[in-house]
Amino acid sequence: MSIIAALPEVVSLVAEGTDNPRADFSDTPLWLTVVKALIVFVYLLVSTLLVIWFERRVIGRMQQRPGPNRNGPFGLLQTLADGMKAMLKEDVRPKAADAFVFTLAPIITASMAFVAFAIMPMAGEVSMFGHTTPFQLTDTPVAVLLVLAVAGVGIYGVVLAGWSSGSTYPLMGGLRSSAQMISYEIAMGLSLVAVFLYAGSMSTSQIVSAQSDLWFVVPAFFSFFVYVITMVGETNRLPFDLAEGEGELTGGFHTEYGSMRFAMFFLGEYINMFTVSALATTMFLGGYQAPPGLASVFGGALNEGWWGLLWFTAKLWMFMFVFVWLRGSLPRVRYDQFMRFGWKFLIPATLAWVVLVAFFRAGQNGWLGGTWDVAGRSFPVVSLVLVGVIAVLALVGGWMWDTRTERKEAAAHPEIPDEIDPYAGGHPVPPMPGQRLREPSLTAPALPSAPDTEEAPRG
Repeated sequence: MSIIAALPEVVSLVAEGTDNPRADFSDTPLWLTVVKALIVFVYLLVSTLLVIWFERRVIGRMQQRPGPNRNGPFGLLQTLADGMKAMLKEDVRPKAADAFVFTLAPIITASMAFVAFAIMPMAGEVSMFGHTTPFQLTDTPVAVLLVLAVAGVGIYGVVLAGWSSGSTYPLMGGLRSSAQMISYEIAMGLSLVAVFLYAGSMSTSQIVSAQSDLWFVVPAFFSFFVYVITMVGETNRLPFDLAEGEGELTGGFHTEYGSMRFAMFFLGEYINMFTVSALATTMFLGGYQAPPGLASVFGGALNEGWWGLLWFTAKLWMFMFVFVWLRGSLPRVRYDQFMRFGWKFLIPATLAWVVLVAFFRAGQNGWLGGTWDVAGRSFPVVSLVLVGVIAVLALVGGWMWDTRTERKEAAAHPEIPDEIDPYAGGHPVPPMPGQRLREPSLTAPALPSAPDTEEAPRG
């Protein structure tokens, strides 16, 4: 079978699904769904209060200062006090702002962050009020696409906030932030395609079930690497918080916001951090399942019931620590470099990776020719050849890219000679640091002699 004829069958894996069961909501009445939604809402709010305190304490330790330690034990109530202060502050709106859109923008940003969490499987089947139900609000055959779609709608909040403020810097910050988020959503979506091919589904519950033996972070390691970069850029966090470049835009799209409107943006940012971390946990780290080795020791009991919520939360906070660690360690990057990295490296490299994974999966299913038996193990011949060819092309492409980059840098920074002629251009030029002048007797033009003004003696 030719490679071109095999491609539709590779893509059809995503639509057809696999033997992994999807979450069963047959014993979930509507009122129970509302109760689960309330539990998820409280879970995210409490987690946000804790992570803000956690971020201040960890960065305080990294910078050799205590951090919040006055309000409540260990300063745990400091975030709650800040929230109350935001509620009681005077609500100021610029005179030139569009009143309705100015208020709508933070609502869109915060609400979309909560909606995206609806398809995250936080645990397996649990018993609640006499019903057995998955600890997940809903699931669809294209659940992951729902997260990406909701994230795209959330960008409108940023754009509208910058436009409705009636000020120059917020408008520039909104445009720059939207360009950054849209650009990195493309690479984020492409990084998840490899997971779809391995799981054979876009349903989050089926993707988690497919990782019972091996987490996808191992076979899709490059996708995981790309996703971690894009999720930091998508949430506008350091070192990619370019939408809030204080030295350039005085705060970006939310410069004119205060009181509860600003608190809504603040809340949306942290909920987005939990959302992208939950998606990474679901797609690459087995979701609510315990590590495979640990789960096998206890016969799978650690994956049942409410145990899943414990593992899910632990993995979630591991990513949150990475967010905090990056903020306390790295400086802000330059905007043009960040955009160039996304468009010229991440997107092309992820496209090549997806094609490679597609051919490899097709070879595993016997669609691309026979197999080669070595030491009792079968290897797909065509897939191995394709991997070799793509690896060689990648090496050649990398070498050509490095050569081109070196030429551009050499053209941008020409070599400065050690010795210069200060009169080569017709007028004296001072030397650069580290240069020396040639002998003036060899290069300096002959100066005209002064005219003789003395009168000749008479007589």
